[in-house]
Amino acid sequence: MSSDGLHRRSVGFLDRDGTSWSCFLVTFQCGSHGQWKGYFAFRPANGGPEEEEIRTADIFLEASEAEIDRKARGLGRPLLSGLLSSAMHLREREERDPPRLRAWFRDMLRDNSRELAGRWEPGMEAGEGRTLAELRSIYASYRLDQVAHLISLLHPEDFQDLVSRILDGQSFDFGARDRLQFAMMVVEHIEGLLPLPPFELWAQDYLANEEAYRLYTHALHREGNLT
Repeated sequence: MSSDGLHRRSVGFLDRDGTSWSCFLVTFQCGSHGQWKGYFAFRPANGGPEEEEIRTADIFLEASEAEIDRKARGLGRPLLSGLLSSAMHLREREERDPPRLRAWFRDMLRDNSRELAGRWEPGMEAGEGRTLAELRSIYASYRLDQVAHLISLLHPEDFQDLVSRILDGQSFDFGARDRLQFAMMVVEHIEGLLPLPPFELWAQDYLANEEAYRLYTHALHREGNLT
C-alpha cells in the first residue's frame, strides 16, 4: 500500500503497436461506508520511473477489495486492450485540447505584454515623461496585444488548426522543452498578417489617446475578450 492509500498490483502485459505496456489494477477505499473503487493504470514496459502512466476512470465500485480483484482478473485481454486504447485516446485529446491551447497562448502573450509595458503610474498625466525607450516597449506590448486580441476572437478549434498549419502539421506539445520557440513561431506568423501601424504613427496616436489605450489594454487583459 502506498502513502496515498492506493493498492497497486500487476495484472500482466499488453502489446499495442509494437510496444509492451504494464497493466496494473489500482484500488482504494472511499466514503464512510467502507466501499472500494478501482481502475486500471498502464505504463510502457520499457519506460523509466519518470514516464507518466495513463489510467482509466474509476470503473469498479464494490463492497470489498477482493470483489474488485475477482472481477478485474476475470476480464479478457481484448477488453483490457480496449481500455488501454481508450485511455490513450483520452490523454491525447486532453494534450491537444483546443481551449487549453488558446488559453495558454493568451496567458503567455498577456504576461509578456505586461512586462514590456511596465506598470502604469496612476498619477502620471497622459504622455507625461514618456521616453522613446518606454514608448518602444509599450509599442511592442501593443503589438502582442493585437495578436492576443485576434486569438481571443478565434474559435478554439480554429486556432488549433491555425497553429497546426503554421507548424507544418505538428501538434503543439505543452511539455516540450522548446515549446516557447514554437510559440514564438506562431506569434510572429500571426503578427505578420496583421495591418499594424508603424511605430511613428502609433506613437503619435498613443500620446494623444493614452487613456483610451489603457482602457483597451485593461479590458483585454482582465476580461480576455473584446468584441
